[in-house]
Amino acid sequence: MKIVGFEGNGGLRLGVVEGDTVVDLQAVDASVPADLGEWLRTHDGDLKPLAALASRAPASARLPLAGLKYALPVAHPGKIICLGLNYLDHVKEGPQRDNVPKFPSIFFRMLSTLVPHLAPIERPQASIQFDYEGELVAIVGKPAKHLTMDNAVDCIAGYSICNEGSIREFQRHTTQWGMGKNFDRTGGFGPWMVSADELPRGAKGLKIQTRLNGNVMQNDNTANMMFPLAETLVYLSKGMTLEPGDVIVTGTPSGVGHARKPEPVWMKAGDVAEVEVEGVGVLRNPVVDERA
Repeated sequence: MKIVGFEGNGGLRLGVVEGDTVVDLQAVDASVPADLGEWLRTHDGDLKPLAALASRAPASARLPLAGLKYALPVAHPGKIICLGLNYLDHVKEGPQRDNVPKFPSIFFRMLSTLVPHLAPIERPQASIQFDYEGELVAIVGKPAKHLTMDNAVDCIAGYSICNEGSIREFQRHTTQWGMGKNFDRTGGFGPWMVSADELPRGAKGLKIQTRLNGNVMQNDNTANMMFPLAETLVYLSKGMTLEPGDVIVTGTPSGVGHARKPEPVWMKAGDVAEVEVEGVGVLRNPVVDERA
């Protein structure tokens, strides 16, 4: 099942994608929340009632997918947890090539940094070093603490995609990456969430590819993560409670712009960035310059 956030009737809506149409769930039942995270919190991660609602939707509740104004898959995530250095070839192409991590490298993004599918991502005024990072996203469906390798991925409701745009110059001002990862509207998140039951357990073995203006820049497989999702969830849940609607961005493969030879490749106004994850879809965002 593909669950999509979108804008309509003056506000946020929640829908289920069926072929080239979207079922507007609020048009079926006005009590359905507009935020997937809220649904997950109040239903202990159970998506079956949403599928049941969609199955009885009248024709008047169905909208064409074409022309939909997308919103973020989770409108108000409690936490946006990101992994760095999660593919060995990516480690080797960067400044940490001689310092292969022994544990997941964790940092956080703010909600203000993310825009939905088809919305423009912005190269900031402060730097031209705007880099792409295609990543698989896992969305937490139920509360979890002290997970084990056997049960870790059971807490995941589904998967989405992120272009975790990074301002490299600011990322490297200090040993902490937060500033370079948190410029407004620099990351894409979408287009929807695909429920976990439609993908391999832990989203292993999925092809992931990033394209810039149609040119393939990153091409890898989630099977090559140094810290697979289950291991990452176990590590995170030793310290923090994972909560419904939390977003986990699982790291990018090699091929990023800063490592390109003979010259780095930075995203600029007029570019179109796409990230495709097998079984999930394609996240597409045009690039614009931040307005003065």
